[in-house]
Amino acid sequence: MNKSIRVFLPIVFLLILSIIIINIYGGSDFDDSKKQAEKGDVAAQYNLALMYSDGEGVPQNYKEAVRWFREAAEQGDARAQYDLAFMYISGTGVTQNSREAVKWYRKAAEQGDAKAQFNLGLMYVKGNGVTQDHEEAVKWYRKAAEQGVAKAQIKLALMYAKGDGVPQDYSMAHMFCDIAAANGHAKAEEFRDLLAKRMTPAQIVRGQKLAWEWMEKHP
Repeated sequence: MNKSIRVFLPIVFLLILSIIIINIYGGSDFDDSKKQAEKGDVAAQYNLALMYSDGEGVPQNYKEAVRWFREAAEQGDARAQYDLAFMYISGTGVTQNSREAVKWYRKAAEQGDAKAQFNLGLMYVKGNGVTQDHEEAVKWYRKAAEQGVAKAQIKLALMYAKGDGVPQDYSMAHMFCDIAAANGHAKAEEFRDLLAKRMTPAQIVRGQKLAWEWMEKHP
């Protein structure tokens, strides 16, 4: 036998063996998850949805992902509710439907999911799938902000600066800029510095004091 072929054959064998092992264990994980999911296990339903969504251990199938996200969401799983909302807002595996997205974002948000709270705030600001309501947006942004979501904190800063959904208050806007900056928001310091040019020294001091109090309360 040619020397190069003798060297090459063990490599081919190892590659084939690796593929077989991956398929066996991957298939086993999928089969186990599906069996448990069909019995009503919420965690298994969510994991199965992720497998279909990511194409992990099974061909990617967004419609099946939606099916299993829904099964878990209807049993109250906040992660599934959030992901199902995303599928609806993006039209992935299902007809795009902003109202359905709002419905599922709300269910997840009411369970304390910070990402859902932020996205629900966005939907209210834009009037997407729901009647535009800046006060309601502030409510949900605040809930997300209290959980450390920097994007929600900077949104609140903008709303206080403009007086959207809340009385205009530069000190509160400055406060939320400080908090967002502390949480790593890239634009927070820039916006705070621009805002400070419109503020009196007393307003800035008040904003700094409010930021310190907030961060003490929400470490």
